Amino acid sequence: MFVRTVDYHTAGEPFRIVLDGVPPIPGDTVAERRAIALGAGGSATAPRPSALDEVRQLLSREPRGHAGMYGGFLVPADDDEAHLGVLFWHKDGYSTACGHGTIALGAWAVDSGLVAAPADGVARVRIDVPSGRVTALVHRAGGRTTGVTFRNVPSRVTALKLPVETSRGTVEVAVAHSGACYASVPAAALGLAVEKQQLPELTALGREIRAALAGSEAVAHPTDARLSGVYGVILHDELPPVDGVLNQRNVTVFADGQIDRSPCGSGTSARLAVLAAEGRLAPGEPLRHESIIGTVFSGQVLPGGDPQGEGVVTEVGGTAFRTGEHGFVLEPDDDLGSGFLL
Repeated sequence: MFVRTVDYHTAGEPFRIVLDGVPPIPGDTVAERRAIALGAGGSATAPRPSALDEVRQLLSREPRGHAGMYGGFLVPADDDEAHLGVLFWHKDGYSTACGHGTIALGAWAVDSGLVAAPADGVARVRIDVPSGRVTALVHRAGGRTTGVTFRNVPSRVTALKLPVETSRGTVEVAVAHSGACYASVPAAALGLAVEKQQLPELTALGREIRAALAGSEAVAHPTDARLSGVYGVILHDELPPVDGVLNQRNVTVFADGQIDRSPCGSGTSARLAVLAAEGRLAPGEPLRHESIIGTVFSGQVLPGGDPQGEGVVTEVGGTAFRTGEHGFVLEPDDDLGSGFLL
């Protein structure tokens, strides 16, 4: 097996773009291709065995990857209005949305010449993802990519103060669908803070809350069952404003205990929707969203809402940088096969 990739990081979170070496993925849309990738009886965090999933495992497991690895398989767009499609993957399976990956893909599409871009100005890269069509606005100056802002699918809040029982008592969580379903809770409500030394406790509580919400009506997507179920739990801290801008720090625990090193792109969309619903953030007002490693996304709710009435439309901005180009090999007599996780 030989697989070729180009790797980026977005605010510290890896994104491995797979260019070659992937078996054909049938389906008429990206959403259909994800369902086929999961396989009959498979789930988002437990796909059925397949040649495609062997590639996912190879790239997300040691010794070629690690438990925090994230990436995407390039697939055809749903129609000619988009430049590309992508299936997002992580160590456990396939997600329906990935904001940091969208930022990386926007940068790659322009940097690679797939999408023409001005030396100075903004290029629009339209990407079909399992939850819909998103747009990456790639900012350019002096012939270089300086940042990417992505416009997400509409974000909708389904609960603001949903009681959840945890090992540290009952907490109230907010639930929002922003391409994937996120539950958010102040870390202080659990007696914690978003700090590296508390990461084991934050991870454990994130997994608890995700499990406790399984089957809740709030985590059911209103129109597409494929988008139902908690994907990530966002534990957040309030920080002092910066130049009058609302400022928060978060760590997102997603899938089966994976930690987002970035402030989480689609999770930032969810936070924007919740803050707007709470009356804390008006359309056009910025949010400074910091990660557990200190990297930052900016975000805002766009004025006017969603024309279809399905929620608010958000934009989230950050930076992505190329980290390497790789040709991964699996030799037939390699006893470790597609790798391992610790």
